[in-house]
Order: sequence, then C-alpha cells, then structure tokens
Amino acid sequence: MLTNVKSIFFINYFFSFVEEARTLEITKYNKSLQSILNINIINYKIKSQYYIIFESNGKGKLFDAFSDILYFEGEYLNGKKNGKGEEYDLFGDTIFEGEYLNGKRNGKGKEFNDFEKLKFEGEYLNGERNGKGIEYGLDGIIRFEGEYLNGKRNGIGKEYDSSGKLISEVEYINGNIWKKNSNSNSNNIILGKEYYDSNLVFEGEYFNGKRNGKGKEYNEQSKLIFEGEYCNGKRNGKGKEYDYKGNLIYDGTYLNGIYWTGYFYDIHNKTSIYELKEGKGIIKKYNNKSKLEFEGEYVNGKKNGKGKEYNNGKLIFEGDYLNNQKRKGKDYNSDGDLFFEGEYLYDIRRKGFKYINEILEFEGEFLSGKRYNGKGYDKEGNIIYELKNGNGTVREYNLDNILIYEGEYLNAKRHGKGKEYNNEGQLIFEGEYVNGIKWNGKTFDDNNIYELKDGTGFIIENDIDDIGIFKGKYINGKKNGKGKEYYFGQLKYEGEYCEGKKHGRGKEYDFYGGNLIFEGEYSNGKRNGKGKEYYDNGKLKFEGEYLNGERNGKGIEYDRYADSYTFECNYLNGKKNGILFKKNNLEYFPIKQGEYLNGKKIS
Repeated sequence: MLTNVKSIFFINYFFSFVEEARTLEITKYNKSLQSILNINIINYKIKSQYYIIFESNGKGKLFDAFSDILYFEGEYLNGKKNGKGEEYDLFGDTIFEGEYLNGKRNGKGKEFNDFEKLKFEGEYLNGERNGKGIEYGLDGIIRFEGEYLNGKRNGIGKEYDSSGKLISEVEYINGNIWKKNSNSNSNNIILGKEYYDSNLVFEGEYFNGKRNGKGKEYNEQSKLIFEGEYCNGKRNGKGKEYDYKGNLIYDGTYLNGIYWTGYFYDIHNKTSIYELKEGKGIIKKYNNKSKLEFEGEYVNGKKNGKGKEYNNGKLIFEGDYLNNQKRKGKDYNSDGDLFFEGEYLYDIRRKGFKYINEILEFEGEFLSGKRYNGKGYDKEGNIIYELKNGNGTVREYNLDNILIYEGEYLNAKRHGKGKEYNNEGQLIFEGEYVNGIKWNGKTFDDNNIYELKDGTGFIIENDIDDIGIFKGKYINGKKNGKGKEYYFGQLKYEGEYCEGKKHGRGKEYDFYGGNLIFEGEYSNGKRNGKGKEYYDNGKLKFEGEYLNGERNGKGIEYDRYADSYTFECNYLNGKKNGILFKKNNLEYFPIKQGEYLNGKKIS
C-alpha cells in the first residue's frame, strides 16, 4: 500500500532512468497520502526529473523529483500547462504568473525578481517575451517600456531614470541598441560592457549597436590586452596592445581591425624594434604564454613576404608568404634540424626535398602532403626507390626522422605489402594494406603477436600526425569495440568505438600527467549523452549532458577547492543559458548568481 511520497513503490518509478513519459494510475489511496499532499489525487505523471500531481478540477502541481520542491501550479490540458498558472523558485517565491498554451508561456504575464517585486509585465509567445512589455527597477519604478521579439528588445522603446523621468527613446534590433535619441548631452554614445562566461571581455562606448569610440578588451583572466578606439565594431584609430603578462607589444593606429601605423616592441627589453607604416612593415606576434609565434613582413593585415614561425619559442618555419599562406621555405623539427625545403600550395607541401638529420632522403612532388612523384635515397645518396603518380615503393618518416613505414603505394596510399613501425622504430605490423588500411598480416605488441584477417583483429596503428598510437580491435578495416589511444606514449583515451569513431562509454586523460579529465558517453566520435569532467587535481569539475561534443542541457559545475559549493545552470552549445544558481551543498541554500544568454551575463 502506498503510504507516503517516499514509499518504495513511488521511488522505483521516480528515480529510475525514464526515457518516455509514464503515467501511474491510482484508483485507491490512503488518507495519509491525502493529508501530506492536501489534494484529491487522480494520478501521477512522471517526466524526467519532475513529477506532476493532478487534481480532479484540471489543475496540477509540478514538483522536483529529488527535492519535492514545488515549481509550478496551475491549469493543465492533455498533460500540458494550459490556462493560468504560477512558477516558483527554489525558495517557494513566485517568479512568474500568467497564461500558458501547450506547455509554454503564451498571452499576458508577469515576472518577479528575487525580492518578489514586479520585474516585468507584458505579452508572451512560445515561452518568450513577444509584443509589448514594461520593465521595472528594484524600486518598482518603470525603467523601460517597448516591444519585444523572441525574448529580446526589438523596435521602439523608452528608457526612464530612477525618478520615472523619460531620458531617451531607443530603437533595438535583436536586443542591441541601434539608434538612441537622448534627452541628455550624450551625443548618442552610450557606455556598455560585454561578458563571456561571466568574465568581462569589453567595456567602452557604443553607437548604433556596435563598438564606437573608446574601449578596452580583456582576456579570460580579466587582464587588459587592448585599449584604444573603435569604429563600426572594429579597432580603428589609436590603440595599444598588450600580451598576457601586461607587456606592451604594439603602440600605434589600426584600420578596420588591422595594424596600420605604429611600433612593435620587444617584450624583454621594452624597446621598439619594428616600425609599421600604412599597413606595411615587420610585425611580431606572441602566444598566450608570451612566447614568440611569428616575426616577419606584413601587408594589409596579412603575412606577405619573408617571415618566421615559432612553436613555444623554437623556429619551425622560415620562408615566403603570400596572403597568409606559405609559398616557399624550410621546415624544422623540434631539435632544430632541417627536414623539408621546397614549395607549398595552400600551406601544404607541393614540391621539394625531404631530409633526415639534414641528409637528403626524398626529392620530388607531393599530393595533399603525401609523396607522389620522386626518388628516395639512402644515407650514402644512392637511389633506393622511385615513385610515379603515387605508385611504387616508399619509406615514410615521422617528424623525428624515425622510419614508420616501408612498402608499396598505389594512388599515393599504402597498398600491397608493407611494414609499419612505431615512433621508437619498433616493428608493429607486417602484412598487406588495402587503400591505406591494414587488411591481412601480423600485429606485434611487446611479446605478443596477433593475426589480422580481412581487416578484422587486434591492431596497433600510428596516428596520421606521427605522434599518436592506437591499440585495439578492427572489424572490416575500422576501429570497432574497445581500444586505446596514446600520444607520445601517454594514454589519451580508452573506451569503445564503432565504425572507426568513438562510440559508447569512454575516458579521456590529459597529456601532462595522465590525469582523468572526462568520462562519459560518446556518439559519432563526440561527447554525446551524460558525462563528467575533472580538474587536474582529480576533483569533479562538471557533470551533465552533452551534444555534439559540447555541454547541452542541464549541468552542475563544482568549485576546484571548496567541496561544499556547486553551480547549476542550463547549457546550449557549450555556453550557459538561463539562471545560474550557487548552492551550499551542506545546507542546500541556493543563491541566484545571475542570468545568462549565449554565455554572456545579462542580469
């Protein structure tokens, strides 16, 4: 017999993973349950993390299944909100009252702030503000009245000061100010701020809905990276740019967002070293760790002429550029050794010479970065193979000049007999390839030997960037079943695959310490479903829902150091959307931290 809300029978329905809505019909119930709920029960309707208790008069109450907190009460039709109703926050305070249709706010309604004072009243359509509406300040005085479209201010509106005096008439487009006729002497320029993921990223002047005038930009650590002038949303006029440590790197003018006339500075001795005139000259760019990334000639906002690229401060390329793309030059490995010299097409090697320890190993043409026509040499300079139109025998080497493949090619792909080696030069496969895929042969893993037949079996595979290894099961030439990925010998992923992509349960690890950073569900190679993220100290960072590799749906963020605090919000395409609550887990005392739209804090 069902005796109270926490009965075993009730819990079995409420706390199981429910894929579809279920209805529990109760024709007989006891008086104890009636007294607890204080209503006449006909049935319970269970949906996701909530449950609805319907009354005999068509009204219903929506509760949180885990805390039994009342979120809504009002009229229902066919299981959906239809008619008048009220919504409540976690403290039981009213946050909305008005009309509903097909489960969404439709018609007239009112919103209330955290102090239960009127915040907005107006018209709604499909759950959002649509039509005429009025916004109020905390003092209850009108601050704005105008029109809305899809939840945003759109059209003509009026702004009022704290005394209720009209100060301006404003035209909005998608929530942004487009035109403003002010009663003050502001010259139509307004001050504003932009946020990303609750961090201030810009503050300055706006005109016609865009950055116009003076402003400042900040990085994700809230450090100043630019201060200067804007026009039509882009840097235009005088400005100064800083690196992530606050060092001045450029002082001059901008034109339509690109460097125009000014000086670039050496961040180490604080002196100017290059001068730029009318978009032409030599520039320096640094990464977020203040390491040099590029140094070279620059014309109209693009790399043009001679230049050098660096990775973590080490030279990796030097040569000629045209419209930001490599045209001719030299590539270097991490040890500083020359390993390619030649021509490029769309930043991809097209024709040239490949070296091992600066000794010529291959000369010829490349197609999509792969050897296509040419000759291969041994250390003494003797020709050991020739490749014509992607057909023949070849040798492939990784960035550290270690042999990773020797065998036959067809149409610039591994095809026929061949041997594959790992990045330490150890044999990992010997057999036959079909269109670049291992098909028949033997896989070598330490002291174990595995047979591969018709593309099915256990394999070890070098990643295409020559720094990764895959160990796992193949079916019909593709990853299927359980497998592991390693980068530079460090486990990066372990889990399930389907048709060559991550699919099912899996775990991800960071590169530096092998720490678990994610565990959860995958589909089509991306995070899809429920999952958890972790800090590098092993503590839980986030748990919630994912879609196409990004946070989508409900989620909970955890503080890195304080175990008692969590932050709950909804996400859309990886960004916060909706109200963010901070909770003290020890006391269950949620506090509203603000409201977000596309990752930006709007209130």
